Amino acid sequence: MTHLENAVSKTKKRIIPLMLVLYILAFLDRSNIGYAKGSYTVDIGLSESAFAFGAGVFFLFYAFFGVPANLLMKKFGAKRWMFTITFAWGLISSYMGFADTETKFLVTRVLLGAAEAGFFPGMIYLSTLYFPIKNRASVIGLFYIGAPLAMIFGSPLSGALLELHGFLNHPGWFWMFVIEGGLAVLAAFIVLFYLDNGPQDAKFLNEEEKSALQEALNQEEHKKTDIKIWDGFKNLTIWHCAIIYMIIQIGVYGYVFYLPSQVASIMGTSVNFMSSLVTAVPWLCALLGTIYISRYSDQTGNRKMLAAVTLFVAFLGLVASGLTSGVIAIFFLCLVAVGVIAVQPVYWTMPQSLLSGTALATGIGFINAFGALGGFVAPIIRTKAVQAMQNEIAGLMTLGVLVLIGVFLIWGLKYSEQK
Repeated sequence: MTHLENAVSKTKKRIIPLMLVLYILAFLDRSNIGYAKGSYTVDIGLSESAFAFGAGVFFLFYAFFGVPANLLMKKFGAKRWMFTITFAWGLISSYMGFADTETKFLVTRVLLGAAEAGFFPGMIYLSTLYFPIKNRASVIGLFYIGAPLAMIFGSPLSGALLELHGFLNHPGWFWMFVIEGGLAVLAAFIVLFYLDNGPQDAKFLNEEEKSALQEALNQEEHKKTDIKIWDGFKNLTIWHCAIIYMIIQIGVYGYVFYLPSQVASIMGTSVNFMSSLVTAVPWLCALLGTIYISRYSDQTGNRKMLAAVTLFVAFLGLVASGLTSGVIAIFFLCLVAVGVIAVQPVYWTMPQSLLSGTALATGIGFINAFGALGGFVAPIIRTKAVQAMQNEIAGLMTLGVLVLIGVFLIWGLKYSEQK
């Protein structure tokens, strides 16, 4: 193996597990209200509309702070910045256990969104600091399996913690929020002692490996267009990418926040430990699909067509899951999970081919921020569609139409692929 191949191999073993663990915790902490939805809303007197707004308002502030958070990471370094935001979001997520009124619920979701704003764009930016472009789809793909892993392990964990209802005179959702948020606080200290700011600071690489990796990254930087920090906002292609990502996030969170209750409804039960085990099945499919599709993307270099086809699978799953029942409906829910998760690592290789340096940090932050608005509107869109048509299927159909628009937008995207 060459020095570069050794460096990439060592970096994958060092960086990816940490990225993965953090994403599992982040995804679980932002989405675990879906498991508590039934008992939590009843206990604190929360209406369906208030729940939908609270689930989505996380993303409004997550979007607002996304760009400045990524610039702060570039200024202060990955180690200190990721420790700070992981510690902060863990504390706030734990406090959700004490949010026993609608006002507290909404304020806590706002603060959680602001605290977690720098995490995801920071992780995408971190991948550009450590990995050449030809490796990034598979790297980001491994990072993205944090979402299905969060649900595979988080579903039964959340279901089990909800069963602690009444322990020490607290409801089950109290223990779920406190314990799952506390795991992020512990992870923050792992970041502090484990993460390096970049290849030149990496203690796990020797000097030859550091030089080879940095040289490869520098050569890629020279191939990219030199765009100033705010010029990215004037670039129509960046806006095109941002709109695509927003639609993907509408599909993700229009699905995620309601999956536990949808599965429970299909099973004819409430959200409990058994239904949470079934809820984990679509995420297991998403895990396998994301690994395979992202690797295939790197092998072929064919990003656009693969991304469009993968998102089209999500569209089919959304529509068909609303028209079927039983095991067949669960199967189509599995297709949705594969589509909305596996498309994302392939998608992220596209904007990374457009920008470099500070503009790259800004561009990633902007696309992630704009896309996060999809998470804000998704539960509201689904709830409004259901209320307007007085039919649960209407929510799924509406999400499906929006996702199909995203398929056409991906197909129309023009960018320069680097293999």
